[in-house]
Amino acid sequence: MELQMPEGAVLSVVTGSRAYGLDGEESDVDRRGVFVVPTPMFWRLDKPPTHVDGPMPEQFSWEIERFCVLAMRANPTVLECLWSPIVEHTTPVGEELLAIRRAFLSRAAERTFAAYSDDQFRRLESRGPQGPDARFAGELRFRKMAMHLLRLLAGGLHLVRHGEPLVRVDDRLRERLLAVRHGETGWQEARRWRAELTGELAAATEEGSALPEEPDKEVIEDFLARVRRSAL
Repeated sequence: MELQMPEGAVLSVVTGSRAYGLDGEESDVDRRGVFVVPTPMFWRLDKPPTHVDGPMPEQFSWEIERFCVLAMRANPTVLECLWSPIVEHTTPVGEELLAIRRAFLSRAAERTFAAYSDDQFRRLESRGPQGPDARFAGELRFRKMAMHLLRLLAGGLHLVRHGEPLVRVDDRLRERLLAVRHGETGWQEARRWRAELTGELAAATEEGSALPEEPDKEVIEDFLARVRRSAL
């Protein structure tokens, strides 16, 4: 399939299972990206969109300012875009965005990664009349969601310890995550693993995070201002 980009695209990466190294033959290609709107469009009463879907299946892109705001808030999906090992499209603006990616990191990530995973696990446990044990045994979609939430927690732990997100998993972690997906690991064991990772994340945070207290707002604002000037 020929690669297609939204108008103004400066960066497009592959995320999801294919970026994590957890893909199978049936896995979709999830694409996330960043685009720049011509600056004069912001002078109108009707503002330009902050995000767009497409034009390809499973493709979603943020306008660059919205992307920067979400990254500064330590949105896990957005941060992983900056560290994806599969970059399909980039321009000089996209390359500069990747070059300053560490400016977006802060200790806010300690909360967002854990909070998002905790919220989604609670949703899994409360879905449907069968209960999580039966759904886990019978539904691939349920197991895939659990696998990705465990991967997210492991990524948050790596981020706190090493100062950057974990996207591509190593062989050991991959094997353990795929066991969840394939049903070789039961729901109760998955819950225990989640509790272990949550505890390790809290302990690593207490011991001393590798992350700075705040994002480097000055670097980010300087970058965004130059992008806006170049798009006049």
